[in-house]
Amino acid sequence: MDRESIVAGLPEDSDMWTNKVRRKFYGKLPPEKLLPDRQPSYVSSWIYVFGILTVSALAVVALSGAILAVKGPSWWHGSSIGHYVNSLHMWSVELFFFFMIIHLWGKFFMASWRGKRSLTWITGMITFLASVGTAFTGYVSQQNFDSQWISTQGKDGLNAAGIGSFFNVLNFGQMLMWHIVLLPLIVLIIVAIHVVMVRLRGVVHPFPPKGAKDYPADDKPWTGKYRRYDILKEGTIAMTVVLVLTILFAVVFSSPDEAPITLQTWARSAPVDFVSTATSELAGTSISARYGYPYNNVPGSGQKLGPISFPSIFGVTIPVNPAQDFVLKPLATVTNDPTLASYLSTYNSAGASQDGKWVDAYTKALSKGTAAGGVVSVPSGQYGPVPYMMNSLLRLASSGGLDASLVAGTGFYGTDYTKPLLFLADGGYMAGIAQKQHLLGTQWGMMNETGNYPGQAWLWLYTFWYQISPFSTSGNADVLVWSIIIVLSLGMMLLPFIPGLRAIPEKVKLYRLIWRDYYREVESEKID
Repeated sequence: MDRESIVAGLPEDSDMWTNKVRRKFYGKLPPEKLLPDRQPSYVSSWIYVFGILTVSALAVVALSGAILAVKGPSWWHGSSIGHYVNSLHMWSVELFFFFMIIHLWGKFFMASWRGKRSLTWITGMITFLASVGTAFTGYVSQQNFDSQWISTQGKDGLNAAGIGSFFNVLNFGQMLMWHIVLLPLIVLIIVAIHVVMVRLRGVVHPFPPKGAKDYPADDKPWTGKYRRYDILKEGTIAMTVVLVLTILFAVVFSSPDEAPITLQTWARSAPVDFVSTATSELAGTSISARYGYPYNNVPGSGQKLGPISFPSIFGVTIPVNPAQDFVLKPLATVTNDPTLASYLSTYNSAGASQDGKWVDAYTKALSKGTAAGGVVSVPSGQYGPVPYMMNSLLRLASSGGLDASLVAGTGFYGTDYTKPLLFLADGGYMAGIAQKQHLLGTQWGMMNETGNYPGQAWLWLYTFWYQISPFSTSGNADVLVWSIIIVLSLGMMLLPFIPGLRAIPEKVKLYRLIWRDYYREVESEKID
């Protein structure tokens, strides 16, 4: 029985669901389309190679990421083999984005959405956007200094757009699950759909050459010459190239892994900054205390797009009370210091007015504070129990107890670092280290990485807006930049339907460079 008969099945089975799906599938995607051995003659430009290179790099990303996931998030920090696998993962990601961006720009200048291929273009753009999200969650899941800094800075844009209410980049456990399960699954599904659409619709025709007659419409089968095309051989070569490049980069350059900062490190290295920050938490004047949604309800706080406050739509979804969570509750866990217990009782019973006077006076005195022997000293004054409380918190942090206290509240298997990271971000110590590493927003920090390693270069357009006015000085910069990025992303995704923009490739004529061999051949034939 031939293939057509097998596909059609028996006449009495024509009403079966299985039979209908099989006939539909084979009708749209027969084997010669899924695994073609011929392609139109114009498919000879190097730009076509970047599609299969992108898929090959994605395969290496998935394989190296799977190994890291199986061994656990701490493995690569303490194992030389693990560190090398992480280097493979990082460099395969860099190659993946490099190939994909060239692939997308090539398809743009080919106007590859022509001929009912708009869904092919849209799935390609969705793949890029989903890949950016996947890579970002990977960066904030590294459990090193870079992940700390990126998460504390990235939260502001996400919170301003309202996304941070349910997508908490300071929660390591949540980000890890997004990175190794949810987002990769989305990427793989969209890539599969994209590849199927390419096989279903075929590659777009070149624009008509000069003097062309009876040229096939964009949505019609190609009527010109064909050439041999071994898709499996090309895929094998592409995978080999990607593997060689990834292994080479991983051997020569490795990957960064600067140790994370802890509250203990901060307290020991910059005790005055630590105590000053802790005092601002107690006073309610710190960044976290005045942040607003999704951490707390502070009237007038937060960024707005005109009259709209996106965070307020969801309200307080990640409750944080800095005075209680960062200072008073941790101090209450100290059980071997009756003096501290007495001072805490005095502070808690004095009333808000008296507490405010003590804290204000102590805050001003800290400008002349000095540290010696694990204690911060200030000139004499009316500070009540505050100096003893702050030095007790300093001792607790220096011993590592504060780190444990702020994470312990999330459960036995604590993976939510929201509170310690917010506390760290309120001080100047972490920002000072970030500045030396060129990670600040004014230093194109989102694109950078600790050391001299490449970072998230694909975020250049997002980072760009923070470098220019009015965004560089606006109090609503995050929500404004996010609005621009959303509009631009939608514009690129829906480009096949936007008059003017979709005509750019034909007017720019870079397609003649991409298909130069084809045009040279057919136009010379017409001259002859």
